[in-house]
Amino acid sequence: MKIINIKISKCSCVALSRFIIMSSILVLSSCKSFTHTDLTPVLTISQNRRFIATAAGDPFFWLGDTGWLLFTKLNRAEAEQYLENRRLKGFNVIQVMVLHGVRNEVNAYGDTALIDNRIDQPKVTPGNSFDDPEQYDYWDNIDYVIDLAGQKGIYIALVPVWGSNVRSGLVTREQAENYALWLAERYKNRNNIIWINGGDVRGDDSTAIWNIIGSSIRKTCKNQLITYHPFGRTQSSTWFHNEPWLDINMFQSGHRRYDQDTTGLAYGEDNWKYASDDYSRKPVKPTIDGEPSYEGIPQGLHDTTQPYWTDTDVRRYAYWSVFAGCCGFTYGNNSIMQFYKPSDQNPAYGVKEYWNIAINAPGASQMKYLKKLMLSKPYFERVPAGELLAGKQGSKYDYIAITRGKDYVFAYTCNGSEISLDMKMLSWTEYKVSWFDPRNGKVTYYGNSKNSGITAFNPPGEKTNGNDWVLILEKK
Repeated sequence: MKIINIKISKCSCVALSRFIIMSSILVLSSCKSFTHTDLTPVLTISQNRRFIATAAGDPFFWLGDTGWLLFTKLNRAEAEQYLENRRLKGFNVIQVMVLHGVRNEVNAYGDTALIDNRIDQPKVTPGNSFDDPEQYDYWDNIDYVIDLAGQKGIYIALVPVWGSNVRSGLVTREQAENYALWLAERYKNRNNIIWINGGDVRGDDSTAIWNIIGSSIRKTCKNQLITYHPFGRTQSSTWFHNEPWLDINMFQSGHRRYDQDTTGLAYGEDNWKYASDDYSRKPVKPTIDGEPSYEGIPQGLHDTTQPYWTDTDVRRYAYWSVFAGCCGFTYGNNSIMQFYKPSDQNPAYGVKEYWNIAINAPGASQMKYLKKLMLSKPYFERVPAGELLAGKQGSKYDYIAITRGKDYVFAYTCNGSEISLDMKMLSWTEYKVSWFDPRNGKVTYYGNSKNSGITAFNPPGEKTNGNDWVLILEKK
């Protein structure tokens, strides 16, 4: 296979080093002829800075999936199957690692990502014809998947390099900058790119490198959004909230139960608390739970004798965080995040289903109902509204999440608890009452009511975990 070697000069002159790599980028660009139909509009931050919008001003609700190993584990036919399934289920963002590892990273076709395991030496070929092995390479395959996603209206949220590689000392500052500039130049003209810096790593580990990557991408990609994926039960805002390259805060709330979160540094299963933290920060930035507990993964991750998280838990994380002010939600599934196949010898985290079966897991099918609900009302005016709750707020699974706009209120219970609201706080004379079922998206109208102050609303069924409902009140 003929290789164009983007080898960085070992000269100590940084300017010469950058000249060499940028010259190589221009050569590669002239060799490749990319054609793609992108059905994704450019994204921006909404005027109130709380949400994501299209350049035309329409609301964009981030409904993500953690397809972390999409580029390396799936061939083109499998990528088509996966992306089409996600499109039909309403997902519009797929979170993917560009490089899971620096050492010997290859894709489903056996194409190697790097030369000499150096992040600043991408192994690329002239041309991009899949029928010619001397042309088609690791990076061409990524181009293909990104373009395929764009044709389906799906954004690809790229993690340039997974955090463990940086934490292990496999990436220097100069290598990080050259690689980030190269990668950003390659994808700066794709509408359907969102950037995720970091990758399951605390921001106080190798902070300088994360700032270098974020700043390098921002320098080249003026119209693409950037966030940061932190370590479990931490949030990007702790380290990077004031960085000019960070557009969206992200937290990782998974994957432990209340009793397993013994560090005293986190919130257990209360992912809404991370959202509330970020919501109160200045300057205002959107925030999102980019990794809650995955469907089909052991509670606590490592002990496979523990119960596994289910669709009931996924729904709770989703509604809690979104009603607390998040700009969307990322769903995760144990089988999907690693694309578990029969050929895998050492799958992780006690995975039980192959990926092509797990794509139809209950939780994945239910996420579109949340997206549809949030977009059914004036979107940008929505705010958290816990002050409407009459009496004391419940703890843990008795917590009631409330959000509202000018003429509507949504209140969520994850276990069928009574919802008591102080209607005097609303200037409504009369209102419409409905119940929304997060399991199937059905709305049941229960009638109209006069505003008479504190009012208790009892959802259908008995109080039990998984009997979750959204109370919908609409001004008449």
